[in-house]
Parts: sequence; structure tokens; C-alpha cells
Amino acid sequence: MIFKHLSERISKARVLRFGGREIIAEGLRPNFWADISHRCMTASWPSFIGGAALVFLVFNAVFALLYWLGDQPVSNVPGGAYIDYLYFSIETLSTAGYGDMHPQTHYGHFIATVELFTGIFSMSLMTGLIFARFARPNARLLFAENPVISNYEGKPTLMLRFVNERHNIIGNANAKLWLLRNVASKEGHTQRRFYELPLLRNEHPALALSWTLYHVIDEKSPLYGLDADAIRAIKVSLLVVVTGYDVLAAQTIHARRSYDHTDIRFGRHYVDILDDLDDGRIRINYARFHETLDG
Repeated sequence: MIFKHLSERISKARVLRFGGREIIAEGLRPNFWADISHRCMTASWPSFIGGAALVFLVFNAVFALLYWLGDQPVSNVPGGAYIDYLYFSIETLSTAGYGDMHPQTHYGHFIATVELFTGIFSMSLMTGLIFARFARPNARLLFAENPVISNYEGKPTLMLRFVNERHNIIGNANAKLWLLRNVASKEGHTQRRFYELPLLRNEHPALALSWTLYHVIDEKSPLYGLDADAIRAIKVSLLVVVTGYDVLAAQTIHARRSYDHTDIRFGRHYVDILDDLDDGRIRINYARFHETLDG
């Protein structure tokens, strides 16, 4: 009985992912229709198209049923077959109107009027959602799989690099690096605290290729004096947020990536992926972008 109750609770809970960890949210009663616009914007393209097709079929099935219940409301329907009313409903809802079938009674005209209004409204709504999904600015930034901690300019430094996959210009790019860790209060309660990690350079005038962020681990750093075991004990997570102005799209873009403490590599540095060719060009090798070396 206990296991059944627990499984029911988990099945109704929402599972979120943050910093490589799963968070189970319970106690809320989300209203599907109250947040339908957010669901439409955040759903994957296959889910969005599948949901739109399902709604289209349901609408047509309902209106076809209403036509079918009437007394010959539509002309040229042999035998009053439901499938013919379904075809007529599709033509009406999509405003195609081929003309071989048309309403011939007041009941038929009334249902067709309601369906036409529904079709115009739903098409306008769908057009707006599709435009919003296509017009939504997004960045194609590839983040390294592992942050590294090693010496840089003679000081222990946390490093994290990423690259602009589009190779277009992201003007006035700004990066922020956050650390999340468990902290015990004087009362013995464990709390999750956020700390912004100062960077040597947190702005880039024109991000087109790669950018490596550097946080010096000195006496002022929340990571000062922590080794791999200590970081694991306080469950450190990292969150990097990058914003900038996409010159080509003329829009502000945002990108983020989170890391768990198990992703951090100590005593390693990134493999160099940029080479200067003899003809003056620059070669970037994405095949080794995630690789790290001892040192």
C-alpha cells in the first residue's frame, strides 16, 4: 500500500532537470489550459505538429457528427455517410470550399457558420504560434562538456570554453558564471546558495569563434581551498549564461548551460582548436573541442 501511494505521488509530480540533477516537484495542480501558450512555445516541433494535427482532426470529427445528426443539411451527400460529412467539414474548416457539397438547410448553414468562425480563429492562432516559434531568437553556442581547473598565469583557475557554431557576429556578448553549493546554517539546515564567480573578462565585443571564461580561484573565490572531494561533498554546480546581440537577426539572443560537480576536471586544460594557416586563414577543429589534456 505504501509503495502504491508513493508511485501515485511520483506519477503526478513534475520532473525537472537542473544542473545534471532531477528535481521532483509535488503539491502543485498545474492547469493545462491556463498555460497552453507556454506549452505550445516550449514543445518540440514533432509534438507541436502532432498536437495541431490532433486538434484539427477532433474539430472536424465533432462538426462532421453535427452535420450527420441533421436532416440532410448538406447537398450531394450520397446516403448521408459520415465520411462524406467529414470531408465536407475539412473543406469548410480549412475554408477550401470545393463547391460540390454545400449547406442546403438552415441547420446546415448554422453549423457551417460556426465551423467557419472556428476555422478562421484557429488558423489565425496557429499562424501566430508558428511565426512566434520561428521568430524566437536562439543562439547556437556549443559549450565544452567539462569545465577544467588548472593553473593559468601561475594561479589556479576555473576555465570554461564555448564556441559560436554559426560563426556569425554576436555583438556585445556578455557572460556570467554562477556557482551553486550547499551551505549549512547555524541551525543545522542545509540551504542551496548562489554565488556569481568573477571573470577575468566577461564581455566580448564580437563573438564569432571561441571564447574561454577564466575565474581565478583566490582568497575571494567561493572555490578557494576546495578539492574534488570537498566539491563533491557540498554538491557544487555551475551555471553559465551568455547574452548578446545577433547582428544578422537583429535580435538579442540567450544561451545557458549547467554543469554538475562530476563534470569538473582537475589538473587539466583544453586542447587548442585554433590554428593559423600559412595563407593567413584560421582553422578551427571542432573534432577536438571537448578534449582536455593533463597540465
